[in-house]
Amino acid sequence: MAHRQRVKAGEARSSGQGGPGDEKTCAVCGRRMEWRAKWAVNWSEVRYCSDACRKHGIGDVDRQLEATILELLAARAATSTICPSDAARAVGEEDTWRDLMEPARQAARRLVAAGEVEITQGGSVVDPSTAKGPIRIRRRRGSDPGLDRS
Repeated sequence: MAHRQRVKAGEARSSGQGGPGDEKTCAVCGRRMEWRAKWAVNWSEVRYCSDACRKHGIGDVDRQLEATILELLAARAATSTICPSDAARAVGEEDTWRDLMEPARQAARRLVAAGEVEITQGGSVVDPSTAKGPIRIRRRRGSDPGLDRS
């Protein structure tokens, strides 16, 4: 519709209420949320993409997974990647680590939203909200102070 002006993602409106095209990241699962008309009144307060995320919240294990991902990446070469299962195995026990796979993927998505890591598939950076199948996690390129930028 030509008479409506579209707002670019991330641009704030003067009322602070957001609008079509605005996006946020869920505080729990790290998936991208797009503005919806039902959130028009309280867009600035929306933190979760669903009731399930709101009820689950972020627990100690979730924070531990985030820290473990960063520790595992710090212990490897700057160009190395890890699998979410590496973090799940480090945090979980021998028979329970598989239950931590989705929380490990969520932790990786939250770290992407924080600008600390990138998620790749086949060596290419992918959108963590829509990535299906096996993923790898690497440090964000250009964020390591030890990297040569010349």
